[in-house]
Amino acid sequence: MATRVTGWLGLLARLVTGGVWIAAGAVKLPDPAQSVDAVRAYQLLPASLVEPVGQLLPVVEIVVGATLVLGLLTRASALVSALLFVAFIIGIASVWARGITIDCGCFGGGGYDPDAASKYPWEIARDGALLLVSLFVAWLPSTRLALDSVLFGRVPEPEGP
Repeated sequence: MATRVTGWLGLLARLVTGGVWIAAGAVKLPDPAQSVDAVRAYQLLPASLVEPVGQLLPVVEIVVGATLVLGLLTRASALVSALLFVAFIIGIASVWARGITIDCGCFGGGGYDPDAASKYPWEIARDGALLLVSLFVAWLPSTRLALDSVLFGRVPEPEGP
């Protein structure tokens, strides 16, 4: 019974986290300059890295999201997802600690936001929850309805009576 439940919970976790990544990347993809500006606003990276990171981030988010939704290379994708959430939590906490008031740029946008400080706790909590969900998916040996099971023979335990 527990294996059946965790398999379905794993599917739900994959779909939610993957959907968040796809949505975040899809919103940013059409406007790479805005994504670059959002990365720059954090004032964390050297100038030479801001543009490549800002342009690649939406693509990485979409790829990670798609692999999670499809259940393809699930554990590796979940670990990349977790690392991204750790980086975003650090970034948001850093601007909050330094008194920088910017929109997180998580779903497009970015730049100055006078109300940003009141949003930081929610953004950190959201990313923290998604970090835990990503780690849960990475911890599971397999989940339901995953391409991994077709490609690599990782089939969840059969459902009991």
